[in-house]
Amino acid sequence: MHADSPTSDERLIEDHIDGDPTAFRLLLERYHDPLIRFLTRFTGSHALAEDVFQDTFLQIHQSVGDFDTSRRFKPWLFTIAANKARDALRRQNRRKAASLSASAGGDDGPAFVDLMAIDLPGPDMPLEEAEQSRMVQQALDEMPLRQREILLLAYFQRLSYQQVADTLGIPLGTVKSRLHAAVGSFAKHWQRQVDAKSGQAAAREQGPG
Repeated sequence: MHADSPTSDERLIEDHIDGDPTAFRLLLERYHDPLIRFLTRFTGSHALAEDVFQDTFLQIHQSVGDFDTSRRFKPWLFTIAANKARDALRRQNRRKAASLSASAGGDDGPAFVDLMAIDLPGPDMPLEEAEQSRMVQQALDEMPLRQREILLLAYFQRLSYQQVADTLGIPLGTVKSRLHAAVGSFAKHWQRQVDAKSGQAAAREQGPG
């Protein structure tokens, strides 16, 4: 391995099990930003995402002895994170009496990768990017939870179909069909917002009259 190559996730897990005090911290730092983005998109709440992130790494710490280091770490991490996020949403929904219905679907898909990679709006984010990010989140929030989950894993986290199947515990064919439905659902909710925004812009241009 090249001297500058980063240590693999799996090697860090082995080092942690062997007593290296820095290995677990390196893993946590490596996955903090991507996992927080995933969980924020998944739950629609940055505060809830932070709570789930902490619960996820606590579970990783407690279960690390059960991890097979011949397998990839990232799908295992996202399996735990997705489960924790679903549990958190169920608790939240019971308190709010809100409903996020789960649904299945349909096959792979297209051009939302760039949209899914947009960070959440921050104070320095240009207005156009912030608005686009808000629209992405609103489209996700309107999707059934099962579709939202698979879209985030496949497009936002760029897991392979097989890794998504392993993460969700579903057959490969189901991944493809459900992802197809998720892409269609996202496109419908996204287009509705684009049309509404265009209509508002046209109305402003026409002015009172």
